[in-house]
Amino acid sequence: MSEKDNNNQMEELDINHLMQIRRDKLKELQEAGKNPYEITKFNRTNTAGEIKANYEKFEQKDVTVAGRIIAKRIMGKASFCTIQDSDGKIQSYVSINDLGEESYKEFKTWDIGDIIGITGFVFKTRTEEISVHAKSVTLLSKSLRPLPEKFHGLKDTDLRYRQRYVDLIMNPEVKETFILRSKILKEIRKFMDEHGYMEVETPMLTTVATGDAARPFITHHNTLDLQMYLRIAPELNLKRLIVGGFDKVFEIGKNFRNEGMDIKHNPEFTNMEFYSAYEDYNDMMNISEQLISTVAKNVLGTTKITYQGQEIDLAPGWKKITMIEAIKERTGVDFNTINTDEEAQKVAKEKGVEYEEIKNTRGHIINEFFETFVEETLIQPTFIMDYPVEVSPLTKRKKDDPRLVERFELFIDGREYGNAYSELNDPIDQYERFLKQVEAKEKGDEEAGGMDEDFVNALEIGLPPTGGMGIGLDRLIMLLTDSASIRDVLFFPTMKPLN
Repeated sequence: MSEKDNNNQMEELDINHLMQIRRDKLKELQEAGKNPYEITKFNRTNTAGEIKANYEKFEQKDVTVAGRIIAKRIMGKASFCTIQDSDGKIQSYVSINDLGEESYKEFKTWDIGDIIGITGFVFKTRTEEISVHAKSVTLLSKSLRPLPEKFHGLKDTDLRYRQRYVDLIMNPEVKETFILRSKILKEIRKFMDEHGYMEVETPMLTTVATGDAARPFITHHNTLDLQMYLRIAPELNLKRLIVGGFDKVFEIGKNFRNEGMDIKHNPEFTNMEFYSAYEDYNDMMNISEQLISTVAKNVLGTTKITYQGQEIDLAPGWKKITMIEAIKERTGVDFNTINTDEEAQKVAKEKGVEYEEIKNTRGHIINEFFETFVEETLIQPTFIMDYPVEVSPLTKRKKDDPRLVERFELFIDGREYGNAYSELNDPIDQYERFLKQVEAKEKGDEEAGGMDEDFVNALEIGLPPTGGMGIGLDRLIMLLTDSASIRDVLFFPTMKPLN
């Protein structure tokens, strides 16, 4: 057995011993008719943060607070403890003279991690610490498992993600990240509302895996005896609503993709898509630039941020460049002069760019060049425009070059943050592109979408010229909270079970 395994085993034995002691304490309370789990309500009047922020208002006034014991100092007939609630920590002075002998004796047996209520008056100690002088204390819930040793906290990254509830208790900065997440989402909804968009909800269970190129999760509906999919994207349903007469709609919700996991990808993730009738991808560039810069300003107070040591300026005026121009800048290869699949395959071989045999067209190879040579170099906000039609099955073609489409992706710090189109509203063209996706799937492309005949039917009813965009909100929150991994901004990221 290694030293690490031996230490882990010893630690587990210690935890089991401490848990048994706590269970014994609980049993004694229950036998004495003082079972804390029977308490159904506690009338808290104030929080720690509220009291500390308004000391003059609360000085010498009675308050009732509640929270988890995170520190405790027993000094004979008087003690101090610190509790932590939803918005901070506050100290309490507890003495035998105020509580009486029996209550004070019980208080001394309570453990770090127990949840208690305290009623008393607010004062400052000799060291000027705002505190509550306890007149009564109540055990509200018994913690049967000890928290991590306070000087070490919860530092194991894997354990932090698995036991987020402990992570939130032990690491206050983690809670701040999720408070910021909530504020960011609130500001996004406020911005969309102010710009005339209506928030909607569309199904997460679908009968056709379409909306983007991605491998879906497959499930089964028992009553209908039907294979179904967790949605890859809400795109087609949102465009159905534009067909139905809603000019501006948006949805914030979960998407699901049965793909790899890394610091940028989680199988389920939060995405926002929005669509506006009578607009195009240029309008989507303008509104996404406004959205992100406004949210940064309102939440962080600035558009100049630092992400993982890299300074990034989110102020409007973002760079715009076509994919072919960006490739030419980085490699010298000009795909405007390369017109056949064979020519593209030849230059890919010369430059060492790998591609799948089922994705050997000029368009696919242009996309591979971009991902190989350009993507990671885009640090400041950049719109990459005009993608190949082969990788954009739902996008309107460019009039001057039908091999390309009116599509852009937004890149910051070498990562994609958004994807937008001038939406394809030609039902005949859309049907033919769906057929090509079906053919690609039959040839082994697991990410190719299926045929959605009802969506083609909707286009036949008539979709007005429309601009649409999707933004990966988890990545945006990572950027605005300076979080290195997507798991740092998800309360409960997907994890492989330990057993």
